[in-house]
Amino acid sequence: MITTEMIPMYVKIITGVFAIVNTVYGIVGYFQPLHTFENSTEGVDLKAKGARYAAYEYSSRNVAMGIGMLIAAAVGSPLAIVLVMTVRTLVEIQSIFINIGLKKFNEGLITALVFLAVEGFIIAKMFI
Repeated sequence: MITTEMIPMYVKIITGVFAIVNTVYGIVGYFQPLHTFENSTEGVDLKAKGARYAAYEYSSRNVAMGIGMLIAAAVGSPLAIVLVMTVRTLVEIQSIFINIGLKKFNEGLITALVFLAVEGFIIAKMFI
């Protein structure tokens, strides 16, 4: 693994951008839980506590990952960056499997594949 001084600036920037996107996406979920559910007009009732709590849990997960990524980018520890990117990578892999399982080949799948490629590149860069 490379040392802290050897981390390219673009790695920190990409990690920071991912951190901001995760955090903002999570915060938006607190105020608009409807965006959490795809096709929410097909029966998801946000007046029910269960659906609302699920949306809040999803949002809190994104905020927590975003803050963790922001700290990792600010500290600049290669191990911290690898760990937070690995967590994001696992989320992307899960999203890919869910989309394939539901036979949905849409922007969600494409976004997950693109993010997975970028995260994989960052992880690999920490070892090269």
